[in-house]
Amino acid sequence: MPNSSAVRPDSAFLAVLEARSGESVSRCYQCRKCTNGCPLAFAMDIMPNQVMRMAQLGLRDELLRSKTIWICSACQTCTTRCPNDIDIAHLMDSLRQLSQESGVPPAEESILRFHESVLGSIYRHGRLFELGMVARYKLAARDPLGDAKLGWEMLKKGKLKFWPAGIQGKREVRAMFRKGRKG
Repeated sequence: MPNSSAVRPDSAFLAVLEARSGESVSRCYQCRKCTNGCPLAFAMDIMPNQVMRMAQLGLRDELLRSKTIWICSACQTCTTRCPNDIDIAHLMDSLRQLSQESGVPPAEESILRFHESVLGSIYRHGRLFELGMVARYKLAARDPLGDAKLGWEMLKKGKLKFWPAGIQGKREVRAMFRKGRKG
């Protein structure tokens, strides 16, 4: 009887990931500069260089279920350090997208909620409206008053605005979102 916990590489996954991201994951030769510079490596279950190797090996399920792809803040440190010019931060974003499209539940649900709150705010207002975004995020996270004291202090100091700033081109921003959903 086969072992159900055995690793099952997906030989087509590397090609899919490279086509999706536009990044040549195959060029990674494990110098570890991405991992050594990552400010969030301490919180990751798989180091960035291990993500690269796992992608090369076709370990699709393990990658799409990892916390790392959600914890990555896309700060670009890994990308700027890569001697092969692989945009690893973009690759992490592609992995998040593939995870969502595959129906894999995010390993870090709160990060997905935050991401959706940020993008929803930009879609609605044409730019980020911090107070509205935080309110939506806190409601989605079922923690509406978790940072109320901090929020009040920021409001008093003028760091948060009660109303979103008006901008020109909201239609164009929304059109970019719609185009991104189709592509």
